[in-house]
Amino acid sequence: MAQQTNEALARLRSLVEQDLQRTNEVILEQLNSPVELITQVGDHLLNSGGKRLRPILTLVTAKLFGYQKADVHALLAAVVEFIHTATLLHDDVVDKSNTRRGQATANSVWGNKAPILVGDFLFSRSFQIMVEHGDLRVLRIVSDCCAIISEGEVMQLVASNDLATDEERYLDVIRHKTASLFASASQLGAVVADQSDEIAQRMYDYGMMLGTAYQVVDDLLDYSAETEKLGKNVGDDFQEGKITLPVIHAFRSGDAEEQAFWRRCLEDEEQDESSFDHARALIAKHGSLDYTMSQARALIVKAKAALAPLPESAERQALMDLADLSVDREY
Repeated sequence: MAQQTNEALARLRSLVEQDLQRTNEVILEQLNSPVELITQVGDHLLNSGGKRLRPILTLVTAKLFGYQKADVHALLAAVVEFIHTATLLHDDVVDKSNTRRGQATANSVWGNKAPILVGDFLFSRSFQIMVEHGDLRVLRIVSDCCAIISEGEVMQLVASNDLATDEERYLDVIRHKTASLFASASQLGAVVADQSDEIAQRMYDYGMMLGTAYQVVDDLLDYSAETEKLGKNVGDDFQEGKITLPVIHAFRSGDAEEQAFWRRCLEDEEQDESSFDHARALIAKHGSLDYTMSQARALIVKAKAALAPLPESAERQALMDLADLSVDREY
């Protein structure tokens, strides 16, 4: 499956290879700062092997609708990547993460203060780029997205270690914290190509469903993947007390003894060396991974439905394939 994942990503990238190269150039240009630590921390994460899915969404969508003007789409794709990178820097500090994509996190190298401040710089630089571009539609989309992401961060903080979190609340956190940037990235490609509000909304809906499914699968992989493939320690979510869909399903399916175990581990944060293995056994017992995957696949059906009325093209097919890839992956 890992080979299929790599091949699908390669096909997607090949459609916008030159645009993606220009996006990377813009990223390096805009990351440049007389403050050396900003460049060091930004380079550390931007060059750590990320898939660049969100900026690719902007580029592929723009190409889907025939955008052929100056490299504004590359600028906006860089903005999308800066915002994503800023959220990762902040997330790793909040989550006290030591590894990401198989490498040391910025906070484990420089401590907590530098990543937070560099994340703030990336947010600020993103708005500088958009103001220079001067399109109020773009500025509104991205500013709204940043506010939604921030709300999602707070929502996740409130929901952590709280087994009263139900499935809808869990999905609402994902829609805010993760999927909103997928949605805005897709919408930006349509807007820069001067598409109608209806088409822009379709692309937003596609990105929202795609991003939600992508995060649901990420949460599933924390209980099923191998650390070497996932790029972080399997079980991190469990140790941090995150209430994700596999946990929600296993908890509500369990008896009183099982629910007491979940409360002890996630709400009271009392875990020992055997706790994660027992958690995985309970998740397997109740088919919670299968249930989680079924919910992700249902979201992908909706994502594809948003694209269905669009004319057939290599770009449309690539977005369809990306939807499938978001659930059929190992990392």
